[in-house]
Parts: sequence; C-alpha cells; structure tokens
Amino acid sequence: MGEIRIVLVEPNHPGNIGGAARAMKTMGIRSLYLVRPSRFPDPQADWRAAQAIDVLESTIVVDTLDEAIADCAQVIGTSTRNRRIPWPREDATGIANRIIQHGYHQPVAIVFGREQSGLTNEELQRCQLHLVIPASRVYPSLNLAMAVQVVCYELFKVSSGISSTPDSDRNFATSREMEGF
Repeated sequence: MGEIRIVLVEPNHPGNIGGAARAMKTMGIRSLYLVRPSRFPDPQADWRAAQAIDVLESTIVVDTLDEAIADCAQVIGTSTRNRRIPWPREDATGIANRIIQHGYHQPVAIVFGREQSGLTNEELQRCQLHLVIPASRVYPSLNLAMAVQVVCYELFKVSSGISSTPDSDRNFATSREMEGF
C-alpha cells in the first residue's frame, strides 16, 4: 500500500490526537503529521492512544500544511460540508480502492481539518481529491478521531483483501430453528 500519511490540521483537543493514533495503529497505519496542534505532546493524547504510544512518539509536527504534504504523490482532503467549488469527490471506500490500484511509491496524505470548522477552501485547493464520509443529514459531522478510524478501516479492508459483500446465497438458521436443534 505504500506510506499512508494521516495529517491533522490544527487539532484542538489532544484526546483526538491520541484517538487518531489508536485508530491508525489498529489498521496498520503509522505515519501521523500534525500541523500546529494546540496541545501536543499532552497526557490526554497518551491516555487516548492506549497501546499506540509509539505512533505518537514518531509523530511529526510542522508549521504548515505545505510542509506536511510536500513529498506526497497524492493529497486527499476530507470534509463533511458541501462546497461551491466542484472538487472531485469520493467516499472512503473509493479512495481506498484508488490508493491500492495506483500503488503509490511515494507517500499519500489524507488531510483532516479542525474539529470546529474543518479544512478551509484554500487548504482543500492543495488536495487532488475531496473525501466525504456519507452520514445522516440530521447530524453529518463525525468526531475527528472517528473520521480517521473510518478512513483507516476502509484502507485496511481494501489492502487486506477483506470483502464487505454480504453472503446473500446462504440461508442461516433462525433463532427458533437453533433453539429446536
């Protein structure tokens, strides 16, 4: 799969940094970049990271988004808001398939924005693709660490060859049939 780089732009809460690190490690992704974090390092990040302290210890902190993505072959920006600028959009599964298909030999960055406001239009213009995680219209905004988990999970599924297609040809025993057995 090559190096997948998770980039968090100006994360405000250190717990989200730790939660993102844990999400990454459970899915086999280890490269975390932080752009101007409010508080890092921080005990709350360590606590939320659980067994992913090694991901936090290897985290690279930079001052600008340009520094975080300079050597990347592909830069993917995430956002839940619809924008007036028609960027190419894809969901997390589509992005994962695209990354695996192209087999990049340079890092690929997936950029997540601020907890309160996401990425700015200027930051999204630095990206080639716009990743959207479909969610309820009633409340479509995921927590930062949760969004990282969803994206990392989709990457893990595709890179591991795990199918999410249900086995529709099988009839399973009902609860009553199992009880009768």
